Amino acid sequence: MTGASAAGARIPRQLWVEEPAIRRRMPDPVRTAAVRAVLIMSLTIIQAMVAFLCTLAESWLAFPMVLSGVAGTVVATWSVLDVWVTRQVWNQRNGVVSVPSSTARRMRRERRAARRAARSQGRKEARIRRRGEGRLSRA
Repeated sequence: MTGASAAGARIPRQLWVEEPAIRRRMPDPVRTAAVRAVLIMSLTIIQAMVAFLCTLAESWLAFPMVLSGVAGTVVATWSVLDVWVTRQVWNQRNGVVSVPSSTARRMRRERRAARRAARSQGRKEARIRRRGEGRLSRA
């Protein structure tokens, strides 16, 4: 009996089921650069298509369209590089969240704790030696 409860009333199925995202959302500057790059690339592809059709039709517009298509290709390449550089800069400034957390951090913490324990042990031994210097007994 699908969709019915014990009392007989129907429970409507949900149209939209929220699922957790598999990947984290891109940072705002990177997403802005990516949207810009997609828009520029799509305009460049449209421009290349118009240049091709103008060439087939032997229109006077073919040559200027080919030249602007070359310029558009350069700009599109630059915009894709901009996405890459923006992503790298964002990662450098804000750090990369490593999942799972790095084991190196735990090892550094353990080494620091061992050094701290060795230093405190050394201080304790020095204190004991100083207290007993020059005297045979406390009496």
